[in-house]
Amino acid sequence: MTSVAKPGDDGLLPSKPKYGSEEDSGDSDIELEELRDEVDADLLPGTRPGVSKKRHRRTEASDHFLARILNWRLRKRTVFIVSIVGVLVVLGGLFGWGRYTQTPPDGHSPPWYPCPRGGTVSQWAESYEKAARMVRNMTLAEKVNITTGTGWAMGLAVGNTGPAIYAGFPSLALQDGPLGIRFADNATAFPAGITVGASWNKELMFQRGQAHGQEAREKGINVLLGPSVGPLGRMPAGGRNWEGYGPDPYLQGIAAAETIRGIQGEGVMATIKHFVANEQEHFRQPWAWGLPHAVSSNVDDRTMHELYAWPFANAVKAGVASVMCSYNMVNNSYACGNSKLLNGILKDELGFQGFVMSDWLAQQSGVASALAGLDMSMPGDGLGWTDGESLWGPQLSRAVLNGSLPVSRLDDMTARIVASWYQLGQDDKSRFDRKGPNFSSWTNDKMGYINDGTSSRQEKVEVNQYVNAQHNHSILAREVAVEGTVLLKNSGILPLTRSGPRTRTKHKEGKVNIGIFGDDAGPGLGPNHCADRGCNEGTLGSGWGSGAVDFPYLVTPESSLSATFDLNAVNISSSLSNKKPSKDLLQAMDVCIVFANADAGEGFIRWESVAGDRNDLFLQRGGDYLVLAVAEECGGGKGKTIVVVHAVGPVVMERWIDHPGIGAVLAANLPGQESGNAISTIIFGDASPSGKLPYTIGKSLEDYGPGAKVMYTPNGLVPQQDFNEGVYVDYRHFDKFNIQPRFEFGFGLSYTTFNYSNLQLTEVKAKSRLAGERPADQANPPDFEDKIPDISEAIFPSEIRKLKKFIYPYITSASDIKPGVYPYPDGYDVKQPPSAAGGGQGGHPELWETHVSVQADVGNEGAVGGKVVAQLYISFPNTKGVDFPVRALRGFEKVYLEPGQTKSVQFNLTRRDLSYWDTTLQNWVMPEGQFSIAVGASSRDLPLTGTW
Repeated sequence: MTSVAKPGDDGLLPSKPKYGSEEDSGDSDIELEELRDEVDADLLPGTRPGVSKKRHRRTEASDHFLARILNWRLRKRTVFIVSIVGVLVVLGGLFGWGRYTQTPPDGHSPPWYPCPRGGTVSQWAESYEKAARMVRNMTLAEKVNITTGTGWAMGLAVGNTGPAIYAGFPSLALQDGPLGIRFADNATAFPAGITVGASWNKELMFQRGQAHGQEAREKGINVLLGPSVGPLGRMPAGGRNWEGYGPDPYLQGIAAAETIRGIQGEGVMATIKHFVANEQEHFRQPWAWGLPHAVSSNVDDRTMHELYAWPFANAVKAGVASVMCSYNMVNNSYACGNSKLLNGILKDELGFQGFVMSDWLAQQSGVASALAGLDMSMPGDGLGWTDGESLWGPQLSRAVLNGSLPVSRLDDMTARIVASWYQLGQDDKSRFDRKGPNFSSWTNDKMGYINDGTSSRQEKVEVNQYVNAQHNHSILAREVAVEGTVLLKNSGILPLTRSGPRTRTKHKEGKVNIGIFGDDAGPGLGPNHCADRGCNEGTLGSGWGSGAVDFPYLVTPESSLSATFDLNAVNISSSLSNKKPSKDLLQAMDVCIVFANADAGEGFIRWESVAGDRNDLFLQRGGDYLVLAVAEECGGGKGKTIVVVHAVGPVVMERWIDHPGIGAVLAANLPGQESGNAISTIIFGDASPSGKLPYTIGKSLEDYGPGAKVMYTPNGLVPQQDFNEGVYVDYRHFDKFNIQPRFEFGFGLSYTTFNYSNLQLTEVKAKSRLAGERPADQANPPDFEDKIPDISEAIFPSEIRKLKKFIYPYITSASDIKPGVYPYPDGYDVKQPPSAAGGGQGGHPELWETHVSVQADVGNEGAVGGKVVAQLYISFPNTKGVDFPVRALRGFEKVYLEPGQTKSVQFNLTRRDLSYWDTTLQNWVMPEGQFSIAVGASSRDLPLTGTW
């Protein structure tokens, strides 16, 4: 199953040195010759002090004779010793290499075969009928073309498939990412997922997805590589947590589903990623960190279902077209070749109808990964970038022709991709012109190469048409950034007026002095100074990596604030660096606004000492010291300091949060291109803060528990990361161990105050321990024959000019097909029973039925209008042998209230919300007993409680 060569494989080991032969290296000859000369010199008469007089009586001939004998013996001994050492070195190398490249321990994921066929639900039935007709008309080469990428930089997008020309199916263009369109011009840089999560606004989640999908479609993209719900956020310093919506599975699931509906409503296929438990960047890929294997995330069955796979079920329920499997191993089996995950959980239990694609180079085997449920290999290259050596491509054609891979499996792989294309309406040429992207991922020039990754001769063509797809999406981007800003502390300094503080002391000239401090307030060297935003430079609007985009512009906080203050009433001073401002400057200020940040990103980029994952939870670039210095000296100790933090996740604030000079703290997360305008909107009170923390801010990293710490150094040649904390991640851990956080999950202040009242619980459907029997398939999946096609279908056509490193589906000749017995994985012949928890998109249909309806009133008793997020948490009944979290989020609603206004909010609790995963029954179980249901402002501010 693994593709890493074994110690005995030819071509991997260095040749043994042939000491004493004519092929000896020059160095060896010189060393031996020098050794002989030194011996000869020592044996010549009169050259060694203290030699006995007897030696001088010998003749010259006898001396030379003796010297030759001794020299021969010494050389023979030297050659013997060197030979022994050489043999030991080679044997040690063999042993060391064998140990170094050893395969992982036996996987703990049970085998699950065969791969379930797509087309079993009514929502996809028509698309599968169309797909089946098309696939039956395809040649073997066309099927392989569709399932294998053409190679890195072989096409204008980051991922490209080949077409099925005769059948009428086009090449597909796949493009990052979760917050915009990577490498594209004239596209919006939306706020990151963590900011969307902090908005707790379902409508904005949908609208952002819709705008994202519209821009992708207008730029010629078929498949968007987003949204991301993996990593979930087990480790608060995890490098890519910011791409998702926070470490709670319910919040992640709702946000992902709304985003998918928005994207796919525009006809673009969404991709939910990364499946699954890819929780850190260190050691995520083989060889990327010098180790032959990726880290193994070892997750128990209940935790997998209740935490890490939970939001993927929401995505499948929403009809997502694609799932991207992750780089890491799960229970010592690579995620993209883990049959239990892909076949068992995803395709059978969750009823996923679309296609599974690999993350870029996450595929680690050929036939085995196809059997395990992988449907598309991306970007097509095998184990190395742009090597032209695919694990599929011509190898997949060979596998079908020699009988290793059943033709029906390839047909299902192809049908899943084609059905997704039909399902999203991409056969409509008025919306998708089949001309591919109108921009290049590889150059900003108008003219360039279609296949930038090959050295073969090509003509330059127009690759960048500079189509502006932004529309008025900047308005939406600002709104998301505003609602994703969380007010953590406010002693009354906020909001400011355009003339400064609402209560102020005027100077001689009648103006107020406002200071803006910190590198994070300014432009630095420009928003796109580093590729893929791979450095912390200037104000932080995004993390780095494939999930980042080029900013069309980035409004800095300093520029927006300076433009908004009334300069007739305010003097503005700026120091846009993290160096401590001068004492005189600070003491002259009435109000100081200091900006600081913490950045992270994908592991293929390293910025200073940050290799993807953050090294700690503190502010970077001396931000903590800057905040303290400003707070200490602002106004000679009498001024007020406002702190704004842009960060990829939680930041420990204990060094300064209680400083008496700090009057307000805002967590602005990653606001995207409208950063400055959004923070100005909050600071000046044009909108009341309504963001809520999508994570817990602890007082130290240790507060989050042992499982929250990134593994920075491997604990073995195959790093093992045991998720021993189970479901107790983030606030669940704090609650279980009664740890007081600095700011709890769901926390966020406003410029007004809200009250909660009149909790009502209505039973919609009676309790029952289990859902009913798994329903029969709603539709019949297509039947495909297993007849092996003629070899001629896969022979390289003579009329095609072959490009170097391009991944083709063709073989060179019929002699490439060798008969043999394929070593199928253990358990392949054991057909698995369908999961009792399955039967529809997202699982058993009854899991999504409402059992309890909850209603509560929320009122605004303050002086200004604002939005409130009402949150619902449940506590499970005491159940023997089952340990439950103290509380778990199961609902949220955001509404706007004018002063004095009251509205009712409603939550629907489904069977899934009220169940836990029973590892013995392999099903969702609703426990007997009394549920506690609480509604309020955060996970630790829940004034309304009831029971059911």
